[in-house]
This record gives sequence, structure tokens and C-alpha cells, in this order.
Amino acid sequence: MAKLTKRFIDTVEIRPKDYVIWDDDLPGFGLRVFASGKRSYVIQYRAAGRSRRYAIGLHGVWTAETARKEAMVQLGKVARGENPAEVRQLDRNAITVKELAEQYVEAMKAGLIMGKGGRPKRPSTVYTNIGALNGHIVPLIGQRRVQDLTKADVTKMMNDVIAGKTAAVRKTEKKRGVSVLRGGRGTASKCVGLTGSMLTYAISMGIIEH
Repeated sequence: MAKLTKRFIDTVEIRPKDYVIWDDDLPGFGLRVFASGKRSYVIQYRAAGRSRRYAIGLHGVWTAETARKEAMVQLGKVARGENPAEVRQLDRNAITVKELAEQYVEAMKAGLIMGKGGRPKRPSTVYTNIGALNGHIVPLIGQRRVQDLTKADVTKMMNDVIAGKTAAVRKTEKKRGVSVLRGGRGTASKCVGLTGSMLTYAISMGIIEH
């Protein structure tokens, strides 16, 4: 156990399996350290006779200070008889692929999504991924709820991209700039891989279980 501060968190050991470090000052407040190197703030509490865990968010998006304040808010709710994890699950059951994509983009920009070599994705890769999300994935499956997404949905998305259903030439924010969206098998394969990465992120955030 230790007091969770930025200095301490930046030096935590990465192990082959995920583990949790609990804070000395605030009981129930902890840091989950993933084998991938990611770190996420959590709280642990009991509700209706069961131990429950609530993920506050990833280190980098949340600082140690802001996560501690959020932990105090949520633990205060627990003291009043509320169940934050249950409330969040009800909210997350309704999250769409489009909403997940927005969260994923913010995580990429913050350097929290790892690319090749276990390093944060390069700005050029982030730019390309955002184009694929906005140009192909969101238009085709963005309105689907994440928890309801099936292999068949992803296969249909892949086939639609191959067929060129999302191919287009669009204006960009740059003066006289255009973005050319191409279909084809190569683009479709990249979209499927990106969707898989986004769903892995959703698992790490507790949005879906598998």
C-alpha cells in the first residue's frame, strides 16, 4: 500500500498479470495496473452483501488528484446506500459504437492506446484512425449498442467497406482541403482491426466483459 500520487504512479512495477495498489489515505481507493502498462483508478466497496469495483478512469485522462476527489464523491454515494457500479452499468448498457468511438479518440489523443512496439500511437496513425472511424465505422455501425454488437455486424461492415458503400470525397477543415475515403479489402481489413482495438479498450474500461 502507498499514497497514490503522480510521482508514485509513474514508477509502479509492470507485472505479467494485472494487480491493484490500494491507497493508504483513502480506504477503498486504488490503482489497477494492467500487464499492458495502462493504469486505471478504481474504488472497491460493498453493496447488498457483495464486493463491487467501480472504475474511475485511466491515469493520464485522470490525474491522481482528480481521481481521488471522484473516489470521495462515489464513496460518499455508497455511504448513502447507493451503488455507483450498478448505476454506471445501466448507463453503459445504452452506449453506442459512436459514443465509444468518441471516447477511444480521446484516449488515443492522450497517448493511452498502444500501437506497435507497445508505444502510444503516432499522431499520423491517430489521424488515420480518426478518418476510418468517422468515414467508415461510425456511419455503418455507429448506432449499434456496443453490448449488442455481433460478429455478423462487423462482417457486414467489412463487406460494405469492400463494396465501397462508404467511399467518398469530403471537404476537410483546411482551406480547399479534401479527404478521399476509399473502400476495398485493404481498408476493410484495417477497419475490422480498428474495431477490435476499440472493443479491447471497451473491455479495459469495463464497458463490456468480452
